[in-house]
Amino acid sequence: MSERYHLAVDLRGRPALVVGGGPVALRRARGLLEAGADVRVVAPELCGGLAALADAGDVAWEPRPYAEGDVDGAWLVQTATGDPPVDAAVADEAERRRVWCVRADDAAVSAAWTPAVARAGDVQVAVTAGGDPRRARRLRDAVATGLDTGALPLRRHRPAARGRVALVGGGPGDPGLITTRGRRLLAEADVVVVDRLAPRALLDELDEDVLVVDVGKVPDHHPVPQDRINEVLVEHALAGRRVVRLKGGDPFVLGRGGEEALACIAAGVDVEVVPGVTSAVAVPAAAGIPVTHRGLARQVTVATGHDDLDWASLGRLEGTLVLLMGVTHLARSARRLVEHGRDPRTPVAVVESGFSPAQRTTTATLATVGAVAAERGVRNPAVVVVGDVVGLAEGLAPGGSRGPDAG
Repeated sequence: MSERYHLAVDLRGRPALVVGGGPVALRRARGLLEAGADVRVVAPELCGGLAALADAGDVAWEPRPYAEGDVDGAWLVQTATGDPPVDAAVADEAERRRVWCVRADDAAVSAAWTPAVARAGDVQVAVTAGGDPRRARRLRDAVATGLDTGALPLRRHRPAARGRVALVGGGPGDPGLITTRGRRLLAEADVVVVDRLAPRALLDELDEDVLVVDVGKVPDHHPVPQDRINEVLVEHALAGRRVVRLKGGDPFVLGRGGEEALACIAAGVDVEVVPGVTSAVAVPAAAGIPVTHRGLARQVTVATGHDDLDWASLGRLEGTLVLLMGVTHLARSARRLVEHGRDPRTPVAVVESGFSPAQRTTTATLATVGAVAAERGVRNPAVVVVGDVVGLAEGLAPGGSRGPDAG
């Protein structure tokens, strides 16, 4: 095929004609509808999908064979009857009337082509492959994967008319455990406001001029107060920048994502929340501990370990208790649980630095965990798991050192 001139056209509110009623015609009609065209279908019969569109009033159906004059008034014609002489007749009329016509039966003699399109937000990449639609679709799928995963350069370089904020859950620290949606938004970002426990290895993939704002917190030390973090998000978004708040775990699981989202909404800033794999579930799993297990635990409770909790209620609960940020007050928490009804022999696991080369699991019981953790020098970041499911780590853990007194 000779060189072609590629052009995107605006079909919103403009009439388009589809001749044919089968599955190919359905795909063409759907594409035209997505582009906002007023679609008219000429065919004696319709396949189920096209019939549903006609019944819903999305397309206007004329139940008859193609006839000379049908092209009149159309801005674009797509013919997919499966009958080459009919498709040729439609294309011939379109040529005489100077209307672009896409032939589904023979790309070599078609006057126009519909490319395979990969979409990611406001980015569209059209792929043509020398009249070979299967080849084009395979290339399109490969491009779509690159767009979804942020492997392709998605970031805009012209100022946006309106900024936005995305609260992205980065998962428990392993860069491979962020969602594809989160990774794509990160690739589009102008500003990244990052936590200490977020997957920081992903920052190395950002453009050099992306502004990275480090607001990492450690227990009892918050160099950037939460109110200031909220202000940073809003200020950059109002300046027309795409902002990603990259957090460890999930934004809405003890991550203050709700506060940040409300601050954006109050300032009139568009905000999106992208869930992440919470460390409350993922880090125990990395140590071979399922937080629920048939016959052992049918429920799981997640709480913050550095606040004074309702220990009376927690002591009565069945199932698994997971404490995040719980190392500093670990001995006190274990003692309070025992005081309020938990068996002192209940197994406890403390999993440090989950999904990192430094990952380590210490096991004990409620009666001994304070002393064992102190002896081993257990430190944050760590996830504390209380319950009978801890015993499963013996058979499910991929390896690692363990402490004495496993319950």
